[in-house]
Amino acid sequence: MPVQMPQIVSKPKKQRKPRLALRYYVWLYFMAFAIVILVLMWLFQYVFLDSYYEKAKIRDVEKTANSIIEEKNETDQKYLMGRLAYENNLCIILADESGNQIMYANNLGEYSTLYVDITTNHSRRIFDLKAKLNKSGSDYFTETVKKEDSDYRGLIYCKKVNSSDFSFILIESSVKPIDSTVSIIREQLIYITVILINLAFLVTLFISKRISKPITSVTNTAKQFAAGDYSVDFKGEGYREVEELSNVLNNAKNEIRKVSDLRKDLVANISHDLRTPLTMVKAYAEMIRDLSGDNPQKRAEHVQIIIDEADRLSALVDNLLELSKLESGNMELELTDFSIVDKINDCMTRYTLLIEQNGYDIKYEPDEDRIITADMQKLDQVIYNFINNAVNYTGDEKVIRIKQINKPDCVRIEVTDNGKGISKELLPLVFDRYYRDAKVKRAVVGTGLGLSICKEILKKHGFAFGVSSVEGEGSTFWFEAPYAARSRNQETRNKN
Repeated sequence: MPVQMPQIVSKPKKQRKPRLALRYYVWLYFMAFAIVILVLMWLFQYVFLDSYYEKAKIRDVEKTANSIIEEKNETDQKYLMGRLAYENNLCIILADESGNQIMYANNLGEYSTLYVDITTNHSRRIFDLKAKLNKSGSDYFTETVKKEDSDYRGLIYCKKVNSSDFSFILIESSVKPIDSTVSIIREQLIYITVILINLAFLVTLFISKRISKPITSVTNTAKQFAAGDYSVDFKGEGYREVEELSNVLNNAKNEIRKVSDLRKDLVANISHDLRTPLTMVKAYAEMIRDLSGDNPQKRAEHVQIIIDEADRLSALVDNLLELSKLESGNMELELTDFSIVDKINDCMTRYTLLIEQNGYDIKYEPDEDRIITADMQKLDQVIYNFINNAVNYTGDEKVIRIKQINKPDCVRIEVTDNGKGISKELLPLVFDRYYRDAKVKRAVVGTGLGLSICKEILKKHGFAFGVSSVEGEGSTFWFEAPYAARSRNQETRNKN
């Protein structure tokens, strides 16, 4: 009986619910902020108003007591007590150690709980307050009082004083806010709450749309760009962050479009370069089979052509692999110190046949010899590719100059041709992979990847490089290599 294997059933992942749009979050945050402000206003007006008012009264009464205590002249002190009692609606009493009244001023009238004691000359109330003060262990004592026959509520402040004239100061103040004023304020708070809620709703709705509109515009444009439309333009007007985002996206769009165009050109050019030698290999192989198989001389010629085209294919593949390694960072440099003059002279020997047979005027203009530190093989490749590029695009006079210029801290190598030159618009593109100007002839030497390889090698070394050109007068490709340590020491000694 066959064993039935258990089936593994993958459960579909739960789709995440889409989040709300930005304008809704902005609206919610602003509304929450407005509600928090309103809650605080209601708390202070309804919950904390009485306690806050009472604490404020205590501070005012304490300030009044300190003013009276600091006044040492009895006449001025009596005048000050009367004025403060009148201005602040207070009852003020100065008493001795036994609780007897020495001086007083009353502007609360019969509402004062100390009023009866003053008029009847009883000190029982004062004595009780003095006892509570001593029991509290502090230098002052406060308590609230109420009168049974009215809604009066007051605050009594009692403080012990180290003075020869009196020992205690007692101040009574009303702490019940004016009911009509509080009622009006609270009624206004209701209207303010209704108006603020409606205003906050409208204002936050407007602000949220205002903030989200440029982001929505950029998002819609990004969707078109993601669909392959490279002609879009990101416009994030409104505020700085969105404008910066739009600029970054526009730059990214231009770079991606350029990469896409280069990729198309790369595929087209490589296809062309591969198809041409493959066609020739096939054609000459058929000729050997059908025509020259019995003729040793023709067969050798045709076989040599096949070998040359195979070498060309191999060189193209090698260059592609080398460029890929350089761009990925997998290529390691083998740095050594060597003479720049010897290196360029060595490169020049490869062009002897080209000079003698094809009439090229290629000359090296050296400066004093300098020692540099670089990967000799890779730098040789750079110089060779620069010269080959000049050979490919020089003018009918076939004049090419390799110039050495010694600078204080580096040596500059320039390779100049007398060709048609490069337009300003195309100069930033000449080092791109497989880029070719459509107005110039195709390269007769190399694979079309030479300048891209030079760019990566020089970047790997950290050398400055570039190109300058004037249309109709030719182009100059250059790089600058810093001196090696011993060459720098020699330069310093020569200056000294």
